[in-house]
Amino acid sequence: KFTVTRQNEATTALDPHNRQEKTPKTQWEQKKSWGEPQKTLPAEMISRNNFSVWNILKKCIGMELSKIAMPVVFNEPLSFLQRISEYMEHTHLIHRACSLSDSIDRMQVVAAFAVSAVASQWERTGKPFNPLLGETYELTREDEGYRLISEQVSHHPPISAFHAQSLKQEFEFHGSIYPKLKFWGKSVEAEPKGTMTLELLKHKEAYTWTNPLCCVHNIILGKLWIEQYGTVEIMNHSTGEKCVLTFKPCGMFGKELHKVEGYIQDKSKKKRRVIYGKWTECMYSVDPKVYDSYKKSEKKSIEGKVTVADGEDADEMPEVQETVTVIPGSALLWRITPRPAHSAQMYNFTSFALTLNELEPGMERLLAPTDCRLRPDIRAMENGDIDSASTEKERLEEKQRAARRERSKDEEEWSTRWFQLGTNPHTGAEDWLYTGGYFDRNYSDCPNIY
Repeated sequence: KFTVTRQNEATTALDPHNRQEKTPKTQWEQKKSWGEPQKTLPAEMISRNNFSVWNILKKCIGMELSKIAMPVVFNEPLSFLQRISEYMEHTHLIHRACSLSDSIDRMQVVAAFAVSAVASQWERTGKPFNPLLGETYELTREDEGYRLISEQVSHHPPISAFHAQSLKQEFEFHGSIYPKLKFWGKSVEAEPKGTMTLELLKHKEAYTWTNPLCCVHNIILGKLWIEQYGTVEIMNHSTGEKCVLTFKPCGMFGKELHKVEGYIQDKSKKKRRVIYGKWTECMYSVDPKVYDSYKKSEKKSIEGKVTVADGEDADEMPEVQETVTVIPGSALLWRITPRPAHSAQMYNFTSFALTLNELEPGMERLLAPTDCRLRPDIRAMENGDIDSASTEKERLEEKQRAARRERSKDEEEWSTRWFQLGTNPHTGAEDWLYTGGYFDRNYSDCPNIY
């Protein structure tokens, strides 16, 4: 069940690492349990058939798109902060990693979690709304044992910071993302700059990685389709073990579409496991020797076969090949949750995504006034009112510009509320770190952004 928790505002203490908020249970912590999460949106997806993105993008080839205003019809009714929370859809993998005694076993499950965190992007061709400066999003999932808070900490460049913590102090998952978008004529490429950090507190382990690049093809003509590619390197800073995953580009005939392959090595650089699968389906683990012998026999079986190109446009979506071929002796690490039957009419949302903007009676008085569930343009779009969504989006953006002009006139710097720029203790790199206190429910100094 989805819950929002009200806690004692005066007695929050932080642990020595300033991470886990420890609040004694009081009458305010009688958790309000909302009903079953929604399984559909109030209105179906708005048609984009009568709109041409080319008129907007033709002047932007090779440019960074974060400052380009796009018509609201190309959006999906979620903020980018809500999109980030979709990393948590497969939190059960983190719980499984916490329960394992062997560090290599933990690494392979963390690798599966890193892949699962980007799986919801499959067929999600709508652009999430750019968060306003100071916008926040919270998500408490008692059934999955965590709560998350995110904040838009910078507008230019756009940076979103998030922090998820276990309700039983088992893990913390946090990071900050600066999504760089570039238009290349037929496609838009998104580079999610920023580091993910997962801490398994019982094991005193910290894992870090960066997400792969994402590309949306056929922006101008044809069916939109998505691929993710690039190398993801997951580091266990406590043991020196490393997992290197390659998200493969689809290639000329699409044989590599959605494929992910990689390996886990120990601190002496010996390969201990091979990881393979598809980010749209499932991931498996197998012994490296078994994998190598299987690949050798596979290579022999296809020698002499010739593939002839059929002359199709290289940017057309390749026909999806058969599902993952399971190598004998492999262990299943993760399988994607099937999407609801009506997903195509609901912006290709997962069941998890369908719930993220839900606002039930009683939630509003507990949420921070900056929570994106309260954002009127997203709410209007979710309700199928494209004209109101567009009007509200323009109003909010102008309100944000006016506030920036006022700060400039007064020589006032923007101050973030829940995160501060600091140093990631595991990578030594600059990072936005959660300062605590959000769940004390004291929002008197939150900005009026809506």
